[in-house]
Amino acid sequence: MLRVTVLLAFLWCCSMPARAQYFDLEGGRKRVTVPFRLIRDLVVIRLNINDKGPFNFILDTGVGLMLITDPKLVDSINLVNKRTIHIEGLGEGDDLEAYITAALNVQIPGLKSYDVGAAILKTDHFGLSNYAGIPIHGLLGYEFFNNLAVKINFADSTLTISKPKDMRLFNKGNKIPLKVENRKPYLQAKVTFTNGTKSIDKLIFDLGAGHPLSLENIIEKHGLPDKFIAANLGVGLTGPINGFVSRVKEVDIGKYKIKNVITSFPVSNAGEKSVEQRDGNLGMGILKRFTLIVDYPDSVLYLKPGPNMDEPYEHDMSGLEYYSTGKDLNHVVVSRVEPGSPGDEVGLEPGDEIMAINFKSVTKMTLEEIDGIFKSRPDRALLLEVYHDKKFDNVIITLKRRI
Repeated sequence: MLRVTVLLAFLWCCSMPARAQYFDLEGGRKRVTVPFRLIRDLVVIRLNINDKGPFNFILDTGVGLMLITDPKLVDSINLVNKRTIHIEGLGEGDDLEAYITAALNVQIPGLKSYDVGAAILKTDHFGLSNYAGIPIHGLLGYEFFNNLAVKINFADSTLTISKPKDMRLFNKGNKIPLKVENRKPYLQAKVTFTNGTKSIDKLIFDLGAGHPLSLENIIEKHGLPDKFIAANLGVGLTGPINGFVSRVKEVDIGKYKIKNVITSFPVSNAGEKSVEQRDGNLGMGILKRFTLIVDYPDSVLYLKPGPNMDEPYEHDMSGLEYYSTGKDLNHVVVSRVEPGSPGDEVGLEPGDEIMAINFKSVTKMTLEEIDGIFKSRPDRALLLEVYHDKKFDNVIITLKRRI
């Protein structure tokens, strides 16, 4: 996940004790099933900490240290031992402070945690709850995966967790080498650009990234494809991560060839450079089209295509970026409007609140449902009720495929 990778690498390298931090199966079980929710292409599980909760955590293989993003949990989970560290020199923004905890009792049914500590930012800089539309309390990554094999089935929204030797492998599928470096998993993929240029890229296998593919330093090396749009690609320590969205012709992962993939091209930021050598990350836009078995101990990933494997990749056709806010996270507010987009053409502006779409109140819709409407099909006309300039307006927006 672009928004937190640099921070967590810093915290882990500088602040965490050198002891094993992992989960294991309870009571001699061979396997455990844990349900999850897929929310805006994020895998969200529920867990308790120190007998308090439940809390919503995103499973994010792109982070190497458990992160609690909701500062209110400091009081909720009865922390006895914590220390404060000062984080500076990571960009032009204000310096940050975070708590580093001693081992927590992280409770997931059927699993037991061992020496799993966390970092807790004193201020929520990332707004994951606003992005997801439900309360999000943190991220769980390396510690969840480093001792066990985890099967992720998007068809029935379940995780099946076992020792690697007890995992039931696919009858048909593909075995991909997975290399864990600095607590993050990497794989290789071949990318073919729209001009026919090819590259072999080292990518983070990133369950916490909602996009299909992100490629770094490509603009400097190859320039952008002919057709692209500017976009906010996430939030970093110093503010938004800016860049562009376009397509690549093909991504080859093992034996699978994935065509015409929506791809993010972040603009390099001197304040947020990666501590690892990598070319980008492979995100959920691609990964959710497979059933996955993630096996850190044996350094392998198994892929089996799902029923939506060949669906075309579509991007937002409105030009609107938005988030949820309010006490119940049921208000949808525009954060950015792409110049020249359909949203811009009808006069929508940052700060406008979307009240209804085609007469249906957004309070009865999830952000993911709204996403689906705005990327449904070109030339579709939508009636939006918006609160704009201190009054209610009705506008008709006509969707346009922009890349």
